[in-house]
Amino acid sequence: MDVKRKTPDYIGLNLDNIKNKLNTQYLGREILYLEEVDSTNNVAKDYGKQKGNHGLLVIAEKQNAGKGRLGRSWNSPKGSGIWMSFVLKADIEPQNSPMLTLITALAVNGAIRKITGLETAIKWPNDVILNGKKTCGILTEMTAAADRQECIIIGIGINVSQEEFPEELKEKATSLWLEGKRPVSREELISEILNQFELYYKKFCLTESMEVLKEEYDAQLIHLRKQVRIVENNMEYEGIALGIDEGGALLVQVEQTNQGITTTFVKTVLSGEISVRGLKGYV
Repeated sequence: MDVKRKTPDYIGLNLDNIKNKLNTQYLGREILYLEEVDSTNNVAKDYGKQKGNHGLLVIAEKQNAGKGRLGRSWNSPKGSGIWMSFVLKADIEPQNSPMLTLITALAVNGAIRKITGLETAIKWPNDVILNGKKTCGILTEMTAAADRQECIIIGIGINVSQEEFPEELKEKATSLWLEGKRPVSREELISEILNQFELYYKKFCLTESMEVLKEEYDAQLIHLRKQVRIVENNMEYEGIALGIDEGGALLVQVEQTNQGITTTFVKTVLSGEISVRGLKGYV
């Protein structure tokens, strides 16, 4: 008899299970759990504007207008993923906040590997990739708070149990269930992400740079020492990804030919301005 594996049925989150596995000092110690929202980043932003709420975690079972990087939308069906955002009241320089996207990617990538055993990788600057397809996206936003602190909102979307995706996403999106064919505890994964993020965040705050995390990040970068295509201001060029610098920018070795003479130089690619795609497929 042919037995077909079935996606685990949707079960709501148990917040106690999340909190019991937390090793954090502040992150996730207060959780706002909602059935349906437009965007968890929007909700977190509203709470972040108020006094306090440092480390507040907002989780929703469904997003109707989930947000991705560069104004893109994020498909967030009910009960099938982790749609969450958290609030940081950070005393870091605003120009350094984009690097928090990179340390979030480190935390998510490490947590998925630990909990599922799946071989994920990071696609600079804000995606986690599994078998050449996107399984997680990260969005970092800033807003001013009532207590005059800069408020940073970090949103994370992880495809956990989807069996299929809309036609326009099938070639570039996947889920932990589709790749591993095993149920994944969302509570356990959420806790592990928060635990790892807080550790990375404390290291980051020592220098407000990727100095102490650069080597670890590069080791998990799917494009490291591979040819990539850079799309910048409607122009495309190709080069070899060399890793990141201490500011979190991607370093790309580029060749340029002028009047028959080829020169090689390293171009600094800044987060937020471009899309990085491998020469084949999504990555």
